[in-house]
Amino acid sequence: MFSFLNSFRPLDFILGLFSQDVGIDLGTANTLVSVRDRGIIINEPSWVAIRKRTREPLAVGAEAKEMVGRTPADIIAIRPLRDGVISEFEITEAMLNYFINKVHEQLLTPFPRPRVVVGIPAGVTEVEERAVRDAAIAAGAREAYLIEEPVAAAIGAGLPIMESRGSMIVDIGGGTTEVAIFSMGGVVVRRSVRVAGDEMDEDIVAYARNKYNLMIGERMAERAKIAAGSAFPLPEERTITLRGRNLINGLPQSVEISSIELREAMAPSINVIVDTVKDAIDETPPELVADLMEAGICLAGGGGKIRGLEDRIEDSVKIRVWVADDPMTCVARGAGKVLEDFDYWSRVLATDDRSRRLK
Repeated sequence: MFSFLNSFRPLDFILGLFSQDVGIDLGTANTLVSVRDRGIIINEPSWVAIRKRTREPLAVGAEAKEMVGRTPADIIAIRPLRDGVISEFEITEAMLNYFINKVHEQLLTPFPRPRVVVGIPAGVTEVEERAVRDAAIAAGAREAYLIEEPVAAAIGAGLPIMESRGSMIVDIGGGTTEVAIFSMGGVVVRRSVRVAGDEMDEDIVAYARNKYNLMIGERMAERAKIAAGSAFPLPEERTITLRGRNLINGLPQSVEISSIELREAMAPSINVIVDTVKDAIDETPPELVADLMEAGICLAGGGGKIRGLEDRIEDSVKIRVWVADDPMTCVARGAGKVLEDFDYWSRVLATDDRSRRLK
């Protein structure tokens, strides 16, 4: 249990009077920042452009993503997070520092020392947790707390996780898919797999290479997924043109493919997600399964916006599936709600004093 008296530090208390509480969805593909009582004010890609030799950050967020595949030899654009965890600590620190400073620039807060709640995948190790917390502190946070992404997503989606009846969320991000079933404020069943939006993009890249001898980039694959990708037959199928380099003659080539082909390309990753949902339901107590049949399954995260995914899961598990309002922002909104009543959520989610983690 978090103890205010044991953790009281006069300087932090004074700074807390002037700083903003910040909730961060530190995603593999996108980073969203919400501020208490103000909502989400930043939603940018998790990209950083750095100079190769010195590792000096040159651009962050949307500006850095625009540089992908277009930089000179001495500059590279990278994502410092992979599969929901930090792979480049110093670059992640620089990215967090940029976003935190951007918050204070927009809000004109005099002391940039916020209390921060960061969403993390449920399956991370203690070492990975420590890396996220240390990066947030190094980036200027006064205090850093961690909350599991499915819990934050469920809170942001408005699921009744404190009630005795069961509720279920499937949070599909860029690097991980989180599945959790809640009852009475606790997680009854959880599953976390490192298969999500990134793997779907890779599936499309591999499909274009194998079927058309066409080499396309990850950004082209992502655009195709967003524009015409689906997980279930559509009432009206779509088409999109892929542009890249022919692997045989090395010349530019464009190929028009349909949403049917994209569905075939994305099938391996979609099947893993569906199987993960089925495994979670298979371990759920019968009474909670009955609750889920009434309440349905909530889809959150950017992957929840894939056309027909709710129909695909519903067809497999025979339980109604629905998409949360603005699914991409659920984790950030959930972190923001935690900050609005931090004392309450720190009690009901069993804060750990040692790690300062919201369970």
